[in-house]
Amino acid sequence: MPAVCLVVGIAAGRLVAFENRELLILIAVFLALVAVARVGRSRRMEHACVLFAVLFAGAWLELRHRPGAPPVIDSKSREVLLLSGCVVEPPAFYQGRATFVLELEPGARARVSLYPRPGQEPPALHYGQPVEVEARVRKLRNFGNPGAFDNESYMARRGIYWTATAPGGAGVRVLAGRCGSRAGSLLFALRSAVLNRLERLYAGQPYETGIMEALLIGEQSKVEDSWTDQYRVTGTYHALVISGMHLVVLSAVIVFLLRLCLLGQVIPFIAAASFGWLYAAVTGWQTPVVRAAAALTLVLLARYLYRRQRLLNALAVAAIVLLAFDPYQLFEASFQLSFLCIVALAAFAIPLLEKTSLPYARGLQALADRDRDVFLPPQVAQFRVELRLLAETAFLWTRLPERWSLAVIALMLRAASYFYELAVVSASVQVGLALPMAMYFHRISFSGVSANMAVVPLLSLAVPVGFLAVFSGSRVVAEAAGLLLALSQRVVDWHAHWEPAWRIPDPPLWLAAALSASLLLLAMAAHGRARWRWTAGAASAVFLGLLLWSPFPPQVTPGELEFTAIDVGQGDAFFIAFPDGKLMILDAGGMPTYGGRKSKIDTGEDVISPYLWTRSIKRLDVVAVSHFHEDHAGGVPALIRNFHPKQVWAGIIPESAEAKQVKDAAKAVRAALLPLMGGETLAFGGTQISILAPPPEDTVRRDVSDQDSLVLRISYGARSLLFTGDLEPKVEQALVEAGVLPRTDVLKVPHHGSRKSTGEAFLEQLRPSLAVISAGYQNSYGHPHPDLLGRLERARATPLRTDVWGLVTIRTDGRAIELDTNRWQAGRAPLPRLF
Repeated sequence: MPAVCLVVGIAAGRLVAFENRELLILIAVFLALVAVARVGRSRRMEHACVLFAVLFAGAWLELRHRPGAPPVIDSKSREVLLLSGCVVEPPAFYQGRATFVLELEPGARARVSLYPRPGQEPPALHYGQPVEVEARVRKLRNFGNPGAFDNESYMARRGIYWTATAPGGAGVRVLAGRCGSRAGSLLFALRSAVLNRLERLYAGQPYETGIMEALLIGEQSKVEDSWTDQYRVTGTYHALVISGMHLVVLSAVIVFLLRLCLLGQVIPFIAAASFGWLYAAVTGWQTPVVRAAAALTLVLLARYLYRRQRLLNALAVAAIVLLAFDPYQLFEASFQLSFLCIVALAAFAIPLLEKTSLPYARGLQALADRDRDVFLPPQVAQFRVELRLLAETAFLWTRLPERWSLAVIALMLRAASYFYELAVVSASVQVGLALPMAMYFHRISFSGVSANMAVVPLLSLAVPVGFLAVFSGSRVVAEAAGLLLALSQRVVDWHAHWEPAWRIPDPPLWLAAALSASLLLLAMAAHGRARWRWTAGAASAVFLGLLLWSPFPPQVTPGELEFTAIDVGQGDAFFIAFPDGKLMILDAGGMPTYGGRKSKIDTGEDVISPYLWTRSIKRLDVVAVSHFHEDHAGGVPALIRNFHPKQVWAGIIPESAEAKQVKDAAKAVRAALLPLMGGETLAFGGTQISILAPPPEDTVRRDVSDQDSLVLRISYGARSLLFTGDLEPKVEQALVEAGVLPRTDVLKVPHHGSRKSTGEAFLEQLRPSLAVISAGYQNSYGHPHPDLLGRLERARATPLRTDVWGLVTIRTDGRAIELDTNRWQAGRAPLPRLF
């Protein structure tokens, strides 16, 4: 209860504008009431006052740790600065790219990316080196869409406020002296030694190198998304990343080995707890490992003091300690999932096992000792008697000694009990984490129960074997660990083949609250003999079914045409809701490739899909691609996989990697690939769609070109919108000369507002009122160009920029036009109805 009250207080502090003085007075008042209650011997009042004091202490902690104004660097966009500071996170190198964290001032850090030229040696940097580097600095900024991950706050809690990109070949100059802490130097030296040993052991094996580094040390820089996709699909990804499970396994190995050396009980426990905190430090104080280290220390201490070990109490103490140091951990998914996982075990798995298999599993010890029977529960004693009778029967049949028969029977039953317990644990975690998994990752695995039964033991064994390979330097042991990884991957691939390919939109608030309440009641009933146990279970099943089914309609307005420009950075992505309810995505952005390596951000999966899920959208009717450049088609495959459209529209389909990925994704979900050419017209969704480009004679092309852009004009009533992709000036001029550009209300400005796009003659024919520009914040291309903005101003077209406003939404009923954006400037009221 104190942990629960602390959590409630921290959450309340974020929602309610408390003042420091108010909270201190409230805490003092309730502590005084505790003293009064103790004098009056009122235990209930005393407990209640303590809990209220803890609750307001949580609000006070939130207020004390509330972040202040972020640091500022006085520089212009695209300006190259000379940065000097201390290396506080050594470089990670992979495929022509090096990244490290540079501390410019205490609490003000930048993540620096270097791209050495071919043949150029990357800098040999270490923790605690003062360095100088020339780089372009950009402030971290979230994608301006509802449902977007708050990366600014996440990185600010780690002191990182900027990204810095050094131009190709820019050197890093190491300055004289040292910085940082001695403890940090020792920890990073140990971490680097482990990483270097793994790279030598798995030389020429990028998969084994990347996965083992992630599994043992938590280093994710070399892990490709394609290697871990199936783990995410099957709900086994938790076993692949650094977690408390790894610490528990390693600590158990340490205790076992030291007990074999006849060192008693105290030394092994002290060594295991000390190793737990060292491991947490080396892995970067990740929440799951810190939680496990704290809980393990408490459990070992309780065992040494002959105290009964209660999992929820140990977990609660660990949560209180961690939140006291950093209350804002409460709002991070890793903290919530780490603790909720253990809560699910304590709430569901342990009570069920205590009432089913655990008493009988304990009864398997020393089966031949009949004197133990009288100290056991009657049903367990009867179970032991029946097993001995079974062993006697086996002796009569096989003449196998009874002692051997008992050993074989006990071994078989222990194995069956182990897999049963693993299934119960896995199912309990799946149920307990269903809501946060749906909210954060929009998926719940159906094959996770059986997949975890194989993957968890395999990867749990891979952890000590991997560390044995690191410490011994043996390639044979390293290959054994690699074999365990391969077996785990095969299990995951087989389960992923049968896993239903659907995703879950954001649940409504009432459903989230109802499911949480029903699971809480079910947990309370599981620990007692409540008559309403089956009622709570049935309610949980119903709400869980609603969560999976998600029968809630998409949040769109019937009878209106909606055009929403989604902020995907330097790229294009547009959501279109048609008057009759049909839904379309036109382009899906994409991150550029640097040094032969793609960004870890998939705009289709990580940016556009979360926005659509906030609007309860499960299916799309059409996904359209203007052309197959990376910043337009990069996120399309993920959208096709997530939303299973009926059709995929495209213009010219070249022989490129992006086009092949789109075609493969469309084939996998049985979506029809529909090529569109200039001159065609479609009646779709209650609107009229005219295809203006590309011209029909350009039907085959090997390479991707901006002049392939699919140009669509959508008309609804008296209003119209024009989508242009990366239309080139030559094609613009051809359309102007052909006279196929009637007046348009809304123009999607071609090529992100480049200098040469959107010429005077083009604007003169269109005469748009609104000009939507999709560009990245402080992008390296300088989009939108000042010349283009000047032409729009002269044409009296209002520019709406995603790099300034974030998501931009335009709606029309065929007569009036309504406008909204995600970021209205301070002091400026929105103008919802313009025409």
